[in-house]
Amino acid sequence: MRSPLLLLFPLAIFFVLDLLAFQTFKALDLGKLFGRVYWLIHGLGYAYIVYAIFQFNPQASPAELRKGMQGFMIYAIALYVPKIFPVAMGFLEDLFRSGAWATGNGWQSRRKFVATVGWSLAAIPFIGILHGVFRGRFKYRVLHNEVRIKGLPSAFHGFRILQISDIHSGSFSDPAEVQVGIDMVMAQSVDAIAFTGDLVNNVAEEMTPWISAFQKIKAPFGVFSILGNHDYGDYMQWNDAQEKADNFQALCATHEKLGWDLLRNEHRIIEKDGDRLEIVGIENWGKPPFPQHGDLSKALDGLSIETPKVLLSHDPSHYDAQVAQHPANIALTLSGHTHGMQFGIEIPGWLKWSPVKFKYHKWAGNYPEANQPRTLYVNRGFGYLAFPGRVGIWPEITVHELQPA
Repeated sequence: MRSPLLLLFPLAIFFVLDLLAFQTFKALDLGKLFGRVYWLIHGLGYAYIVYAIFQFNPQASPAELRKGMQGFMIYAIALYVPKIFPVAMGFLEDLFRSGAWATGNGWQSRRKFVATVGWSLAAIPFIGILHGVFRGRFKYRVLHNEVRIKGLPSAFHGFRILQISDIHSGSFSDPAEVQVGIDMVMAQSVDAIAFTGDLVNNVAEEMTPWISAFQKIKAPFGVFSILGNHDYGDYMQWNDAQEKADNFQALCATHEKLGWDLLRNEHRIIEKDGDRLEIVGIENWGKPPFPQHGDLSKALDGLSIETPKVLLSHDPSHYDAQVAQHPANIALTLSGHTHGMQFGIEIPGWLKWSPVKFKYHKWAGNYPEANQPRTLYVNRGFGYLAFPGRVGIWPEITVHELQPA
């Protein structure tokens, strides 16, 4: 029972947050009935969490595990992220209450005003989170990125590469939602397609129900793919090493079933009208605790330093660590991995913010290298992980158009 009891720790945190938030809720002066409803709603939530913890079966099917995890994430994020605002207002209230100026007849009305502001602000992320769950997770958008490449052969001027990343098929539940994104991919009529890792959450079989849908993703010059950190099965408990190895082989075979050319520390040459463009793909390389299976030197072996290359590398931290100052002409690096944390605010030309920026300096969009024609692009992801939604950071399909520098 030790493990389930440890899992009760988040429940204790939730209870403390609810107590703090309730102090400002009482100040709204809505009456005892609303106070009882407040605790009834949260009490049912606590009962559900306790039931789920003690009924948890790590050997359950991926679909059952997904439903349990996603249900918990919706509950935790929708009910507790918004409470940051009334709790913060409550702390401000306590701060000013301790000051001499805060005493007097006007305190009660001032306290009610502070509580009203706090809960009104809480309504904004609450509505945003619900929108993210019921609409935002499949609010696909197509972004266009023009890339200037030094030494780009003339046959590839205007060559278009579509990028998708982080499918996370184990999170999907609605085929119609997924089909919306696939239809948008195929509507772009590009020359080639790149998938930059994380096909599944944990196990290869998560992709099985979706193979026929994603097999439709094709391009005249091919679909090139790589592995992400979730594709190695590192976040699952396996019976033995052989079972994990078999799962990994099945995952690699899934790329073949999709008709995608999986690059594992290797490269491909695209030929057009006598000219050549080099596509390089490495396995996942990330800063610990993420795995470092990528071998850039091996992937570049046999290629000229001067000729332009497009690199597929799942984790954007690999760019600054090994790519930015590499002597080879790696003109464009395509990454994913961050998802933009599936939460943030983006106002084109004015604001781009997500909590993930505290972990990854380069977390979404285009990052041209100063003083040289070299660019990193970080895709925000096609799917979602754990929390079944996206708030302000929408699922992305990117069309990169190559042009000479």
